[in-house]
Amino acid sequence: MRVLVTGGAGFIGSHLVQRLLAEGNEVIVLDNFSSGLRDNLKGLPVELIEADVSAPFDIACDQIYHLACPASPVFYQRNGVGTLLTAFNGTYQALLNAERYKSRILVASTSEVYGDPAVSPQPETYFGNVNTWGPRACYDEGKRAAEALCYEFQTQGRADVRVARIFNTYGPGMRLDDGRVMTEFIAAALAGRPLRLDAAGEQTRSFCFIDDMVEGLMALMSFDGNPGPVNLGSADEVKLSQLAELVVAMAGSPSPIMQAPRRLDDPMQRKPDTVLATAVLGWRPQIKLAVGLEMLIRSIRKISTQ
Repeated sequence: MRVLVTGGAGFIGSHLVQRLLAEGNEVIVLDNFSSGLRDNLKGLPVELIEADVSAPFDIACDQIYHLACPASPVFYQRNGVGTLLTAFNGTYQALLNAERYKSRILVASTSEVYGDPAVSPQPETYFGNVNTWGPRACYDEGKRAAEALCYEFQTQGRADVRVARIFNTYGPGMRLDDGRVMTEFIAAALAGRPLRLDAAGEQTRSFCFIDDMVEGLMALMSFDGNPGPVNLGSADEVKLSQLAELVVAMAGSPSPIMQAPRRLDDPMQRKPDTVLATAVLGWRPQIKLAVGLEMLIRSIRKISTQ
């Protein structure tokens, strides 16, 4: 098939592009490289369109994976207005393109739609606990609005939509400067710097390895039906204090672990209810945290020595 991947130069996008190519698909990548990296596409036989997804585009295709949007707090807080516009207008343009070519479209949403959740694990039926004017609102509310837009298109029969609520994902190829906790901890440990623990590391996260996430996205795209939004992520919950200790041990690092205050609106719990993904897609993550963490540490160590 001819498959369009918006944000295909990003971490998840580039892994997805490689998998789509390996299965014999023709792949078009639309990216403005605001957070994606050109090196992620180096040597890949893709058709590259360098453009802003928020502007109108016309690209013939059979499927669209719409991933384009800054996803780390470091990047999306730099330009909150731009993040909101990308989340909403970018999704609008992708949906219009899907309508034009009758393409099935998968839109990447996020666990951030649940905000700082009052229930755990978070099922798709939970409406969330989101601060509409806090420092994370540009991303959280942008994605919530994008979901609403998707289902308006679907209700009107204008697009065949899939929405993936993506939880914390990690693996080789992550940027080391985007402030994500996994890479922050590993880079600090390898350099012998202190690992910063906000809120005494009592926050929990559920980390899904990139290969498992790509499998989940492709399974959701292939599903014939309307399951509504689907959580994709690992159900194995870990405290960030435990993650810090694990990283230090696996890296063989002398780094100390320092305490810091909780950041505003930083969610204290992140654990997906994955019953729906297992039931309708037959999908569940396979790669355990220790195994994936070893691969990521090895990858970052190699980068650090180059």
